[in-house]
Amino acid sequence: MTQITRLFDFPYHQQEHYNIPDALVTKYNGQWTKTSTEEYIAKANAISRALLRLGIQKNDKIAIISTSNRTEWHIMDIGVLQTGAQNVPIYPTISEDDYAYILNHSEALYCFVSDAEVLRKVNLIKLQVPSLKEIYSFDVISDCKNWSQLLDLGQDQSNQSVVEERKNNVKATDLATIIYTSGTTGKPKGVMLSHQNIVSNVLDSAPRIPFKAGKSRALSFLPICHIYERMILYIYQYFGVSVYFAESIEKLTDNLKEVKPNVITAVPRLLEKVYDKIYAKGSELTGIKRKLFFWAIDLGLRFEPYGANGFWYELELKIARKLVFSKWKEGLGGNLNLMVSGSAALQPRLARIFAAAEIYVMEGYGLTETSPVIAVNDYRNRNFRVGTVGKVIQNVSVKIAADGEILCKGPNVMMGYYKEEEKTAEALQDGYFHTGDIGEFDNDGFLKITDRKKEMFKTSGGKYIAPQLLENAMKQSRFIEQIMVIGDGEKMPAAFIQLNFDFVKEWAKLHTLDIGKTNSEIIDNQKVIARVQEEVDLQNEKFGNWEKIKRFELTPDVWSIDGGQLTPTLKLKRKIVMEKYKDLYSKIYN
Repeated sequence: MTQITRLFDFPYHQQEHYNIPDALVTKYNGQWTKTSTEEYIAKANAISRALLRLGIQKNDKIAIISTSNRTEWHIMDIGVLQTGAQNVPIYPTISEDDYAYILNHSEALYCFVSDAEVLRKVNLIKLQVPSLKEIYSFDVISDCKNWSQLLDLGQDQSNQSVVEERKNNVKATDLATIIYTSGTTGKPKGVMLSHQNIVSNVLDSAPRIPFKAGKSRALSFLPICHIYERMILYIYQYFGVSVYFAESIEKLTDNLKEVKPNVITAVPRLLEKVYDKIYAKGSELTGIKRKLFFWAIDLGLRFEPYGANGFWYELELKIARKLVFSKWKEGLGGNLNLMVSGSAALQPRLARIFAAAEIYVMEGYGLTETSPVIAVNDYRNRNFRVGTVGKVIQNVSVKIAADGEILCKGPNVMMGYYKEEEKTAEALQDGYFHTGDIGEFDNDGFLKITDRKKEMFKTSGGKYIAPQLLENAMKQSRFIEQIMVIGDGEKMPAAFIQLNFDFVKEWAKLHTLDIGKTNSEIIDNQKVIARVQEEVDLQNEKFGNWEKIKRFELTPDVWSIDGGQLTPTLKLKRKIVMEKYKDLYSKIYN
């Protein structure tokens, strides 16, 4: 029986227990192509044999940059790890300068790219990376070596015994991967995660996962270069879940209907967009259908788990599920009953509404440095509470420091930051990783995240402001897509707000208002400004007078990764946003 201690043990465990025909499935030229567990392992071994023939040694670094999740990524991952080398995944959306920095800092010998656009970016900086020997692509590109050449090179199995020897010499405590965090400031930091870090996180999170082992199907689309989705992919392998890779975010709706998954992973922003689309369709209904839709919405927003709302509510909910919420499930493929959410705080209203629709959102919490899961909700066994990130997983301990910071200890905590001893010593103290997040436990042991320690600030009156608390509250408004609270050292908190322009246009159409066509015209419209002020005032009621948002300015831009306002994990780049809108800042405070 396979004992799982290293990451490459997962496919062998799957082969032993499930051996499914569709372990990994990617769409090529309009057709879903299935890779069985056995083929997955056979190709990973071929990659390992080829890498040995290229001279790859233990602890060498191999970079992978892919714009989409695909079968090739996972075959390469296992193939690299079996040789004792390390996989260095890189976000495809970062700048060429960051490409050069990461490839140089990790001293990558080879780089595997997904497509022509990523290849173009790597080619621009490859002369700045002396360690880089060769670039291979997954797509067929005329002027680039293809990864299939390695599969061909590995066909000869005469050195498989050397592969086995390398595998046997990989210890659980050995470095497996370096993940460079996107960071909101400065150069990316290379988080060193061992096999044990990630394997323990998979096995310790497993009891919270309500999968039907060997009989479930997942749709994967979040960036695999992030530890969140990557760790989930190992969980899928552990449970024998068939993994289908979405073509893109744009084709997600189509892929959901084609694949009919039981589970997906998501970030709150995506769940907000899904809900907004459902809401927009409901708004187009007329007569009794429209009344039923909004009755179900109102019911869903009052949802409490485990029958807490009483018999009559549960009866109404049963009717709403049959008449309205079942249509939501159909639109998401028909079989979706679980969504795992991480990376940022989930709006409680979304947790309630999707749970009412029997699509439970398992909101969790963690960081790249903790492999990543620290805590997660599980609807079973009364381990689910709206507005929290659940209870801490087994074998991991958490304590709250005197200043409210969350400290974490366990086998999931990173080895350190690559080539950064000072930063490692700062983050790891007395055996605990200092997360930089502020949080608290409720009386039943559910963890709640309230803010980022470094993002809290004082007004000139000496009052502390927790911007994320305010931002999360304000984003419950359908008018507000993004918001950044400001006011460090100033007399009052204020905010930059990016409107949900699509919703604002729908609102204007419904009320027959002419608010202009361009974003710049819309944000200058007095009726729009007044309506947003109503939303801000409504949310302000939840806060003390010193922390209410007193003024705001609307921005014409849609904040994005490409625009520089957001990191690849959709967190605010606060310094960049502040710099970009310094004129608006002056307008507020001068």
